[in-house]
Amino acid sequence: MQHADRRDFLKLAGLAGVTFTAGLFPGWPPAAQAATDFHFVQFSDTHWGYKGPANPDAEHTLEKAVATVNGLGRQPDFIVFTGDLTHTTEDAKERRARMKRFREIVSALAVKDVRFMPGEHDAALDKGEAYQEFFGATHYTFDHKGVHFIVLDNVSDPAARLGDEQLAWLAADLKQRKADDRIVVLTHRPLFDLQPQWDWTTADGAKAIDLLMPYGNVVVLYGHIHQENHHMTGHIAHHAAKSLIFPLPAPGSQPKRTPLPYDAAMPGLGTRDITMADKVTLVELPVTKG
Repeated sequence: MQHADRRDFLKLAGLAGVTFTAGLFPGWPPAAQAATDFHFVQFSDTHWGYKGPANPDAEHTLEKAVATVNGLGRQPDFIVFTGDLTHTTEDAKERRARMKRFREIVSALAVKDVRFMPGEHDAALDKGEAYQEFFGATHYTFDHKGVHFIVLDNVSDPAARLGDEQLAWLAADLKQRKADDRIVVLTHRPLFDLQPQWDWTTADGAKAIDLLMPYGNVVVLYGHIHQENHHMTGHIAHHAAKSLIFPLPAPGSQPKRTPLPYDAAMPGLGTRDITMADKVTLVELPVTKG
């Protein structure tokens, strides 16, 4: 991808992918604070270590995506990976080898402010032990230009729960926020019941949503389902991201959630560029040859 300015990038990505704009933060920011607008890139479900027909170029897809993001004319403020960094393996040594190689590949990103969180492929078999060795805490918060980000872990527990301890942690953090603060929740599984029989849910996600409901400006960005999906719980918008490695079928569209057959013309893969302003703009960025 040739270098492009911000407007050209939006046009290119909009043609090849999907642009979605939502008024998630109504009336924000005031004109005097417009300079606080920023954008970041979301990677999800990179599944490093996957081998199979759903992506015959799986070994190189992550490297190509890194090159695509590095080629943006205006670099993002930061980058987030919303889980399933690696593909599951029962071999603990191989799990760590995949995490090591994943970390090596993403170290080539020009932007060095990179945030990680686990998916169940990374953490469910050992409750996040290997993940924490390579990437640190599984849940945490950070702030950027007036937006409060909350990273939740709904994968380290094999039962797909946040758990009482993490919910108490979330409640304590939210008590420090004002009702009109801008809040972005980053997680792997959906917090709502999208397709429970496919494991597309969080067992106690409704409790997290209840804690978030008093806050007027909340958006949830997640992965796990390997496709775009836009859903509202009250005033809270939930947006799923595409996978970088293979797409999965629409919720409930077939008996099992097996990967869709590879289609070189429309692979359904990509990353997402997110602009935070008076509206949140989600632009799907397709993978290109690096």
